Amino acid sequence: MNAKHLATLAMLTLLAACSTTPPKKPAPKPRPGISLAGLKADGAGREVLMVTLGLLGNDYKFGGTNPEAGLDCSGMAGYIYRNALGVELPRTAAQIAEAGRSISLNQLRVGDFVFFNTMNRRYSHMGIFIGDGKFVHAPRTNSQIRVERLDNPWFMSRFDGARTLFN
Repeated sequence: MNAKHLATLAMLTLLAACSTTPPKKPAPKPRPGISLAGLKADGAGREVLMVTLGLLGNDYKFGGTNPEAGLDCSGMAGYIYRNALGVELPRTAAQIAEAGRSISLNQLRVGDFVFFNTMNRRYSHMGIFIGDGKFVHAPRTNSQIRVERLDNPWFMSRFDGARTLFN
């Protein structure tokens, strides 16, 4: 083969490699008893909800701040607010709690934050409220971003409060 044929073959090989699609991640398995039917939001809450639901099934990674590498709970919140609303959040759950205004459970709106004491310190874990008594969080190593119910006894016994950045 001459140089022209080798160059053409190399170009075709490169194009073929670029046209393949990466394998798709399997869809997250629904958690027993948790349905996403009936979720609704408007305005900023709707934007937050759409980005949040798009992260379901992504991997947890301690210190993670982007979905490709994995997210931790506060990294997830920062990614969501940055992409949904253009808002930069502080890095840790405790810092995000400080930035928000305290609200009661009955004041929660889609996009508000819920905080938990999971490591014997206030605001050590957080999630994003998505309505209907549910929140999304990045739980721990070897897990994925998922939906939980706020009335789950494990979470309620560790509930540290709710905060909002909305008016």
